[in-house]
This record gives sequence, structure tokens and C-alpha cells, in this order.
Amino acid sequence: MMHRWLGSLIVVLLLAACTGAAGGQSAGVVRAGDVPTPGASSLNTPTPSPERTVPPLPPRWRGTVSGIPFALAESMKGATWHQGCPVTLSHLRLLTFRYWGFDGLVHEGPMVVNASVAHGVLSVFRTLFQHRFPINDVHLAVRYVPGHEDPSDRRDYTAGFNCRPVVTARGPKDLWSQHAFGLAVDVNPIQNPYVTFDGYVHNQNAKPYRDRSLGRPGMITPRGIVVRAFAAIGWKWGGSWSGDKDYMHFSSSGR
Repeated sequence: MMHRWLGSLIVVLLLAACTGAAGGQSAGVVRAGDVPTPGASSLNTPTPSPERTVPPLPPRWRGTVSGIPFALAESMKGATWHQGCPVTLSHLRLLTFRYWGFDGLVHEGPMVVNASVAHGVLSVFRTLFQHRFPINDVHLAVRYVPGHEDPSDRRDYTAGFNCRPVVTARGPKDLWSQHAFGLAVDVNPIQNPYVTFDGYVHNQNAKPYRDRSLGRPGMITPRGIVVRAFAAIGWKWGGSWSGDKDYMHFSSSGR
């Protein structure tokens, strides 16, 4: 099964490369897409990622930690990892785990994180699976290119490692993100956007979720299972920051 998964992974990586690079507001992922901004009625039924092609799996948890396969390492070079990054590829690990999708079915996806936190992060997603917290798409991060943030992009990747700077709703900063160390994870970035202190959200599709009282599927709440699961491994939530709020963002340092 691992050989089959790796083959699928290579195909996914090639497809991701062909779509072109794009940036997110804050995550190690792209946050936007190719459909009109959802209205209030569409918030009741979040649309699964259009890129998903993996068939549903049995409703049983499965999660693994492994080294970075050669094919994945090669595809990351020059994209989400490059010379000068604050960690080497040997310090990263590949997680593969099952999760409940917005379609009510079980799917499996990959995530790269720092080796020092791999088992802890995997335990978080096991907890989320047990509580059936919905995740739109677990996907490897894509290359971030400053100035190419697409406000209409609706890709909704939950992802970890990405060697890039801190990125806010108003653009990048001149310092490494915790994602660049593999010590941060972003969850459902459309449903949990980066919101500046004055209420600005870069992604048009995420703007309706600026209202945190909606309580829609995939949204993270202060006392909800996602915050509690990450807190159990000592990670902190960007939704608790003063000033700007990064509702998708969890990191070991709190930054």
C-alpha cells in the first residue's frame, strides 16, 4: 500500500507544480481559488477541494511517521525547501494520516513537519479524527512566491512545513515563519482566515468566516477540540493573539 501511496503522491506533486506557485495570507498553503465568493447560504455546506480524487476509506484511524522519501525530497527542492532554509530535509518527517472530510467521508493525506514534533502532531490529528472534526483537504504545502497572493483562490489546504517568511493578510515580513522550521500547522485556512486588527481579510472566499460566531463546519473555536488537541502537546493558537488573529495557525512557539 505504501508503494501505491507514494506513486499517487508523485502524481499529486506533479499536478501541484503544474498549477503554478501562489501564496497564502499566513499559512504554508495557498488560500484561494477559481469560483465566486460564497454567499451566506453556501457556508452551511463547505465545498470539498476540487482537487480531491482519492476514494473514501474505512472509518478507522490510521497514521504513520516516516522519513522524507527520495521522490518527495526532490520535488521539494527549489519549491517548499531550498538552500538557506533554517532546517535540512533530514530534520523533517512525512506524516500520512486519515481525516474526516467536509463530505462526511474518510480521506488520507500527507503533511511534512519537523522530526522533533512529528509524533505529537500526529496525535493531534488522531484526536481530531476521533472527534470527527471536518478538514477540507490535507495537502503538502506549495511554493510561496511574494506578490502572487491570489485573493480569489479557494484551495483550502491543511498543511505544515513550508520554507517561507511570515505572511500576513497584508503581505510577507522579513523573518522566517515557524512553518519554515516545520513547527507550525495551518488548519482549514478558508474557514479560519488571517484577520487583521481592523478586520481586513485578503482572501475573498474567507471573508464570510471573519464572523467567528457562525459556528460552521471546520471553524476553530477557543474552547473547541482543535485548540484543546494542540494545547495537549504544548502548541498555541494564532486565534488568541492580541491585535491580528491568525485563526488557522498553530505553532510550538506561539508565533
